[in-house]
Amino acid sequence: MMLEESIRILAMQEEILQFAHFTNEDAWELGSLMVAEAARNHLPVAVSIRLNNGYTVFQYGFNGTNYNNEQWMKRKQNTVRVMEMSSLRFFMKMKKNGNTMEDYGLNEQDYVAKGGGFPIRVAGAGVIGSVIVSGLDHMADHEFASACISQYLQIDGIPRLPVSF
Repeated sequence: MMLEESIRILAMQEEILQFAHFTNEDAWELGSLMVAEAARNHLPVAVSIRLNNGYTVFQYGFNGTNYNNEQWMKRKQNTVRVMEMSSLRFFMKMKKNGNTMEDYGLNEQDYVAKGGGFPIRVAGAGVIGSVIVSGLDHMADHEFASACISQYLQIDGIPRLPVSF
């Protein structure tokens, strides 16, 4: 699949998967749905839902996850917060344009261009936080997050990249 098409699909996902509101209760329900889905599919992931103010409103790690997953999630969340797009779309845009993290003024200790960070975009308010997954291949991290958000919002048929988990 061409990079331009992948970027277009990812932007469409982010546009479609917007929340009317997002409360701590929403974070609990979405996070719990994600944990149940990961358990059902035997996925060794860590899941985190974090607000842009730095507050973690939900987090769970299955056996086999560790501090390394926490560091990946922190870097993915920083990327979503600053770029206001999924960390996978940022990865694809960098790849398409031949950019580096430094071209955006971002260092690799605090930011990462890999999939798994998805923006929590609230209609009328913009990006207020991130849903973050770590533990799979970065493409599958993104697919898992977007599929769970789609399920939570009860939005069927969102465009998807050809990745399965």
